[in-house]
Amino acid sequence: MANKDFLKSNFGIEIEFTGITRRKAAKIVAEHLGGSLEELHDYYGTFRITASDGRKWKVMYDGSITTQKKVGGHKVSASKEYSVELVSPILTYEKDMASLQEIVRKLRKAGAFSEQQNCTGIHIHLDGRDHTPRSIRNFMNIIYSRNDLLYDALQIERRRMHYCKKMDQRLVERMNKKKPTTMKQIEDIWYQDYSERRERHYHESRYHFLNLHSLFNGCGTVELRGFNGTLHAGKIRSYVALSLAMNHQALTQKSASSKKPQIENPKFSMRTWLNRIGFIGDDFKNCREHLCKHLDGSAAWRFRTAA
Repeated sequence: MANKDFLKSNFGIEIEFTGITRRKAAKIVAEHLGGSLEELHDYYGTFRITASDGRKWKVMYDGSITTQKKVGGHKVSASKEYSVELVSPILTYEKDMASLQEIVRKLRKAGAFSEQQNCTGIHIHLDGRDHTPRSIRNFMNIIYSRNDLLYDALQIERRRMHYCKKMDQRLVERMNKKKPTTMKQIEDIWYQDYSERRERHYHESRYHFLNLHSLFNGCGTVELRGFNGTLHAGKIRSYVALSLAMNHQALTQKSASSKKPQIENPKFSMRTWLNRIGFIGDDFKNCREHLCKHLDGSAAWRFRTAA
């Protein structure tokens, strides 16, 4: 039986989309959760939903989204009321994933869409409380060593590259050379190449696949930003599971190398790595398919033939 310990950590998710207004999206979320709806009238046009269990969700404006709606079956430009970002409270995979997927399906059915041309993304926040200098270095090395494989597998759109740059080689080399032993040292290395104030919310350092600005000057989370926008419930489950698995690997491994593995067959390399970090069995069959779908090669054989 597959070990699913990696699914136990808390996470949060931000899903960007357009096609319907924030008000309509908020009503759909509130109805699904059996919660109350409040309009905050702030800069972000935020609607706050308090679910029946007391947790608070937000539906808010994001200026990076190219807004559209459908008229007569065709997509046309729309007002900023169609810029929608769904922000979840703290969730757990086992208790909340099915409900999250159902919310996504209902939004999609109502006319919402999230596609490459809209420059939308998905951001996944992972609980930072258990992380140490060692695990943060591990996380950096895990992602850096698979930069190319991850970006190919996730089909990260060029237009979104500014918002989710690859792990920086100089940063990773500096981190591994200095081997920081405190989170303050990690923080100083993270911000070393930036002149702007660390406390700035939209700090330039945040726009990477792995964002530690949210850990040091945000909500205390490690954020993964390398996911294209989608309202496909299965893909969203895959992205959350992948994030939790990498997080668990970073937390539990004694060390992780930044060396990029030699990859003759990307699809095989991704499948074997996914198996190693917990994607085993029928429960994760669809996740493996989504995460390997866009890679070249054979998932069954490392080389072109079985010889």
